[in-house]
Amino acid sequence: MSKSSSSSINGPPAPDPISIPEKGDELAHASSKVEGETFDLYRTTTHRGLKSRHAQMLALGGTIGTGLFVGSGQALQQGGPVFLVIAYCLLTFLVLGIVTATTEISSYLPVPGCSVAYYAHRFVSPTPPVNIAVWITIFIILIIILNLLPVHVYGEAEFWFASLKVLGIIGLLIMALVLILGGGPTHDRLGFRYWKDPGPVKEYVAEGATGRFVAFISITTLSVFAFGFAPELLVVTGGEMQRPRQNLPKAGKRYFYRLVGFYILGSFAISMIVSSDNNQLLGGGSGAGASPWAIAVREASIPVLDSIINAIILTSAISSGTSYLYMSSRVLYSLAIAGNAPKVFARCTRKGVPYYALATSAMFSVLSYLNLSATGIVVFNWFVNLINTGAYLSWICACLIYLRFRKVTAAQGIEPTSLPYRSILQPYMAYVSGGVFSFLLLLNGMAVFFPGHWNTSTFITCYIGVVILLGFYFVHRFTLGRKDPWMRPLQEVDMVSGLAEIIADEEMELQLEPRKRFQVWRYLWE
Repeated sequence: MSKSSSSSINGPPAPDPISIPEKGDELAHASSKVEGETFDLYRTTTHRGLKSRHAQMLALGGTIGTGLFVGSGQALQQGGPVFLVIAYCLLTFLVLGIVTATTEISSYLPVPGCSVAYYAHRFVSPTPPVNIAVWITIFIILIIILNLLPVHVYGEAEFWFASLKVLGIIGLLIMALVLILGGGPTHDRLGFRYWKDPGPVKEYVAEGATGRFVAFISITTLSVFAFGFAPELLVVTGGEMQRPRQNLPKAGKRYFYRLVGFYILGSFAISMIVSSDNNQLLGGGSGAGASPWAIAVREASIPVLDSIINAIILTSAISSGTSYLYMSSRVLYSLAIAGNAPKVFARCTRKGVPYYALATSAMFSVLSYLNLSATGIVVFNWFVNLINTGAYLSWICACLIYLRFRKVTAAQGIEPTSLPYRSILQPYMAYVSGGVFSFLLLLNGMAVFFPGHWNTSTFITCYIGVVILLGFYFVHRFTLGRKDPWMRPLQEVDMVSGLAEIIADEEMELQLEPRKRFQVWRYLWE
């Protein structure tokens, strides 16, 4: 978008230009007046070192981990092959609503430190057999080191980690097709065998239609773990992405296609090559904890490949850990920028790494040592429940923020054609996705309410996130935020602060781009 086109964005008068401090400043402030309120932007603390391909792989590769490779086995074991495929198709459709909504917002105003929480503050109202311990320690150290690197180096490392996962999934899909058609060493043609025996769907905690309904809800809520926080990763990268108003829409569109290709096809392949009654599946009893892909390889008598699959799973776990630590540190940084967290979390190194936010986020990694004192399946399910609750709440809030964003753009006369991205499915998908995820949030722990299935830890991990969110919100509302409006008036929402600088930065990058193409060594390095 050129400077001339930026003036076509109707709305409140633009504030005075915001000066951009030197990159070497540890912490710089830039402010603009918004209806008497000073809106602090903390410019140049993080750097725009992420390319479009980095952001796409961060969002896709960051979520491809134990959820798809291992957790899908537990979902298959609980609900059967048909429910597994239907659940992944449904969640892909619902997550599309979140991706299109968040991409539309973040591509319009991808300021440094942007996150779903930042946009809530701005558009709605201010808110607040080697011992396993050895492997856990190695992974934690590696994840933290990767996040301490400058963002363009971290982005490049994560790009190749995620690329390995993507290539691995493609290889696994080809392997599944070969096994289905009888091309394995045993020449056993699987076809739809496991859809017929033990059957297409299963019952869970009850019999008949009720049991099948509970199985479907349980498998759907369990499968959310494989999709969790992918849209949020796209939003967070917008604050450190090169030319975000151009690249974020591309990343959002391409992400959905890859989501369909890998998640839906992956779930379908798993349902064809492993029986839902296999006792090696996560949650299936003795020997539980194996990936369904590795189980299929062993049963097909393919040598060595199961070890390669386990190596891919470990790489995926590291990659997902680095992505989630990156996201959590940037969200904390974003809260500090908006004034909803101590300002110390907005401090960055000269390379743009928010070190206090990173250190605080990394402290929670010690919870992984819980695997040492309990069985892996118990701890895995605790984290699944906690992460799923967080994902539901985040996506519901994202839908509410997006609907508010649409109302603001209409009230301030901002033409849809002036936005970098607008989905034809919106705002309808925001209502659908928000409504269904609200329903799933309430039913997240429904199995514990059936006679004989009560489990206190499951109940707490399924619903404690709701209590924490409401607690933080109302404590802030009636203490520090007691003078803030419950909802910013539509005409007073700031839609321009930082926009001119983003457009100017993109124009400067476009002017420099032709020279970079002739400097091959520099182009490859950057």
